[in-house]
Amino acid sequence: MRPTDDAEGAPGEADPFGASGRDFRLPGRDAGGERARDWVRASDVIADGVRGAGPEEVPGRLCALAVKLLPVVGASVSLRTDGMPVQLSASSDQAAYVSDVQATLGDGPCMYAAEIGAPVLASDLTAGQDARRWPVFAQQAMAAGVQAVYSMPLGNDAVCVGTLDLYRSVPGELTAEEIRTAHMVAGVMTVALMALPRAEENGQGEEPWLSGLATDHDEVYQAIGMIMAQLGVSADEALARLRAHAFASGRTALEVAREVVTHRKRFDRD
Repeated sequence: MRPTDDAEGAPGEADPFGASGRDFRLPGRDAGGERARDWVRASDVIADGVRGAGPEEVPGRLCALAVKLLPVVGASVSLRTDGMPVQLSASSDQAAYVSDVQATLGDGPCMYAAEIGAPVLASDLTAGQDARRWPVFAQQAMAAGVQAVYSMPLGNDAVCVGTLDLYRSVPGELTAEEIRTAHMVAGVMTVALMALPRAEENGQGEEPWLSGLATDHDEVYQAIGMIMAQLGVSADEALARLRAHAFASGRTALEVAREVVTHRKRFDRD
């Protein structure tokens, strides 16, 4: 279900440098100088954290750095695709699970951020606009210990290739400075993804250029092909059936896909 925007703008979606961000300035304090110093400190932490890492290692390191730099308990990074988003890395099992929940539902802040190519800041999944906008996801996220999600698009103004998704255990907004730091991490993540070797550069023929990072999700696409053959349906319908079965059984799409691939589940027997 795609959420609709009201006249006041989309709930949970914010201008990171405008009224939605909070910029705390103490009387007599050089706020501009302090922000510059904070920016340099965050830059140094990111530079140190990725130094010596190959491009394929950077997504995981940046997820861990995001948790270190920001008031969040987890982070994940996913690529946008025509079907389910492909999760590349996560800082914890909790972050990986909440990312998989959105992929299973096909709905949530991270899915919407990838669709519009702009940050989506769902600062309170317990009540209010965010909870009403994504009610099923909000319920699942809270059950997993997540009460706020901040999703930053990866890419540029012309194209969104994925999202950096940040998870918080309590409701709350990010400050303007924290959002700038999240943008910085997302920017480095985008550069790292673009630096990953493509198939033709590795002599791998037609192999997907990110297949080495997304091995688990290869099973999803294999399962979709098997469901298409079992039911005689299109890829979109097969994905919808996979998602529906996963949701109805309280599992992720990846878990059900593994059952299909290992022949423990057939959809023509439902």
